[in-house]
Amino acid sequence: MRLALWQTASPAGDTTAGLASLASALRTAGAAGAATLVTPEVFLPGYNHARIAALAQRRGGDWHRAAAGLCREAGCGLVLGYAERDGAAVFNAAAAFDATGAEIAHYRKIQLYGPREKALYAPGEAYATFDLDGSRAAILICYDIEFAPHVAALAAQGVRLILVPTGNMLPFTHVSTATVPAMAANHGCAIAYANCCGSEGDLTYAGGSVLAGPDGAILAIAGGAPALIIAELPATTDRARLSTQAADFRPVTAQGASR
Repeated sequence: MRLALWQTASPAGDTTAGLASLASALRTAGAAGAATLVTPEVFLPGYNHARIAALAQRRGGDWHRAAAGLCREAGCGLVLGYAERDGAAVFNAAAAFDATGAEIAHYRKIQLYGPREKALYAPGEAYATFDLDGSRAAILICYDIEFAPHVAALAAQGVRLILVPTGNMLPFTHVSTATVPAMAANHGCAIAYANCCGSEGDLTYAGGSVLAGPDGAILAIAGGAPALIIAELPATTDRARLSTQAADFRPVTAQGASR
């Protein structure tokens, strides 16, 4: 499977410009044969935009319809991070579309990061899994992927690919180079992690968008500048390199002695 990870600057609330740049990235990804393109976290209207609550749109709103149309035009799937309005609540969400523009999954971030996200968003309550080119896939968003229980739960459901819109900022560069590959290796799931770059308000994003294979191998990784990674996820992986932790795990039930 060929995947596209789009590392780009925030549109900073200019959704017309954001959709125009998304259209260009999708056309390139589609022409290169990518099954889907993953955007950064809350790409619309921008992860650190000051007016997210006011600009957030309902599922099926203008952004949703525009994204679906762009997928049809490009012949490429999409995982779009956006701010979702649902009544009085706002969610840090992502919608997955196939190459015909049909929505095939919708996810709300479970692990909200820091006081700003916790004040702004309601937390999600469920995983979202779906089929992508014959593989069982799921969406997590940014901080979610750093929680081993979530990755383990998805692996137990047969998920083999996790698509992760991300807004990871400096100084947390180790997430791309260490945490994501380790999560992939420990749970036998490929992970596609698409981050922002540049600065927005008081944040400077870390870049480092990465595709890690199910054995933890880094198949492609970006630096700190804008980039469109298009990389192949091999159809098979040497089974000798895959973790056997799920089968070998021995829970401790006895109470240890203390001093």
